[in-house]
Amino acid sequence: MLDEFLAQLRKTPLGAFPTRLEFLERLSRRLGGPDIWIKRDDCTGLGGGGNKVRKLEYLLADARAQDCDTVITAGAIQSNHARLTAAAAAKCGLECILVLTDSVEGRSRAYKTSGNALLDRLFGAEVHVVPGDTNSMEKMQEIAAKLRGAKRRPYVIPIGGSNAIGTLGYVAAAGELVAQCGNAGISPACVMLPTGSGATQAGMVLGLALSRSSIRTVGFSVGRRQSDQIARLRTLVDATSSLLRIPIALDASNLVVDDRQVGLAYGIPTTRMVEAVRLLAEEEGLLLDPVYSGKAMAGLLAAVRDERNEKARPIVFLHTGGSPSLFAYDDIFGEESWS
Repeated sequence: MLDEFLAQLRKTPLGAFPTRLEFLERLSRRLGGPDIWIKRDDCTGLGGGGNKVRKLEYLLADARAQDCDTVITAGAIQSNHARLTAAAAAKCGLECILVLTDSVEGRSRAYKTSGNALLDRLFGAEVHVVPGDTNSMEKMQEIAAKLRGAKRRPYVIPIGGSNAIGTLGYVAAAGELVAQCGNAGISPACVMLPTGSGATQAGMVLGLALSRSSIRTVGFSVGRRQSDQIARLRTLVDATSSLLRIPIALDASNLVVDDRQVGLAYGIPTTRMVEAVRLLAEEEGLLLDPVYSGKAMAGLLAAVRDERNEKARPIVFLHTGGSPSLFAYDDIFGEESWS
């Protein structure tokens, strides 16, 4: 049923799917708990990869259907979403304008010039860096109004691509994951992932429910506190199910958010994040990122260590990408940090 509904929706092919589902043998053995698997959405292909590619396939299709010539979106200076929107726009022959807020305190010069910030410009985006307290949506609407006055046709994408259309990307990904777990002969207890603007977790929750899967979704917040994030997820789930015209009732057990890995604020490093990034690099040759997947993996490690059980069902970790931002955290991962 789910595949039939999704097949009716417009999508612009941008990524390489399905992404791989891999067993992390060395990490699982080191933790001594349940088997850990990883869904490689860092390998989606476009522009350095990452989870936003799935959302942009639907968002860019909607922009093109409206004959838009420019996409506008926003995020922090090291936004993975901004990078991939710029890449997707380039691939589709559209102009791209990025509104990037200088909202993460205490970062080095590399934070503003390296990593995703460098790639944004390489993909040809027009970049507007604004103070951290700027209302990004108002700024995007202001830019869009000026473009319309110049007879241009802008399309505004919210932060993270997180609206009902963007959420469709992870509704589809949930079905992909369920099929892969079946083929691998595993029955995971849950899929763990970072949750920020919300559409990745909301789409996964909705897609798993529509697939009648018993896999739970556990989101590790990278910014908001638990109650605020759960409210955001519920809004996105309701809007997306309405878009799909599939009524669904979810209770509190479907919307699980752990906010203990946030630290001081969004984008601010934590000791546990650094440990997780280094551990996955050294044990599995995998690159996480400092803002999303690093903090989510820190949450997974804490959960396994707190509830060690060799007979527990497997856990799937959704790797959302973001490794270019490692270069923007040179003070955390640079040569001096190893001494």
